Amino acid sequence: MVMAVPAMTFTPSAAAGQGAEATSLRGQKLAAPPLAAEARTRMNAQLADALRDWNQHQDDADALIWVGRRAAYVGHFRDAIAFFSDGIARHPSDARFYRHRGHRYLSVREIDLAIADLEQAATLIQGQPDQVEPDGQPNARNIPTSTLQSNTYYHLAMGYYLRGDFTRAADTWRNARDVVRNADNLVAASNWMYLSLRRAGQPAAAEAVLAPIDAGLEVIENSSYHALLMMYKGARTPEEVLATAGEGASATAVRYGVSTWHLINGRRREAEQFWATILAGQDWPSFGHLAAEADIGR
Repeated sequence: MVMAVPAMTFTPSAAAGQGAEATSLRGQKLAAPPLAAEARTRMNAQLADALRDWNQHQDDADALIWVGRRAAYVGHFRDAIAFFSDGIARHPSDARFYRHRGHRYLSVREIDLAIADLEQAATLIQGQPDQVEPDGQPNARNIPTSTLQSNTYYHLAMGYYLRGDFTRAADTWRNARDVVRNADNLVAASNWMYLSLRRAGQPAAAEAVLAPIDAGLEVIENSSYHALLMMYKGARTPEEVLATAGEGASATAVRYGVSTWHLINGRRREAEQFWATILAGQDWPSFGHLAAEADIGR
């Protein structure tokens, strides 16, 4: 269902199917994932506030970005894409709209459209000062750990990874890693960079990625990626990492990292078992779930 937006005219993208937000890379219809009651109430209230703010300030790019982001948080990915598309029409040189729409094209499995948007965002940010990207759902310390540039490169790299272009993915995750100097950005980008280089047949370069990773890193929100990197270094076992994986996207990220670790070490059967577990879950917007879909497709 498309949300009514006073004083605005737009044509949202068609839904992937009756009651569906997306079609998986395996051809399955995907409905908006369930939210816990408390989270659903909170996020719907945040979306209503964002809509009110934007309806009062329709020329404000920030207000429109927040409407799109809040819509996506409650699973309205198609509506989010429509809001960001309107933002592109209103603010064609604002890289943020391409960055956010590209992210949500990844969510709905329209990978080529995602790559096109994120490449455009990467072009627009060239030579521009970076800016912190505020968190829609803040971490425990309420400290944002990413920026427009790091997120643009991170999501673009994911698009390349899903297409199996592992060398280009690694190069782009290197850009994401190097543009922001904090532990959370380091471990998030390094995890995917390591996997990409291993899959690209560059084990020495992959090992070099692990050099700055140690147990003492002060990670705020990306502890799952930190644990996986320590596993790649041989400092933790898969069982130890899985035992502390948590729930939701964090658990999916760990299972995917462990699955790919098995794959790159010649244990495809074990990798496939983890992929099956991932795809049986409901956390389909997560990148771990999306990557598992792509791997099974290959």
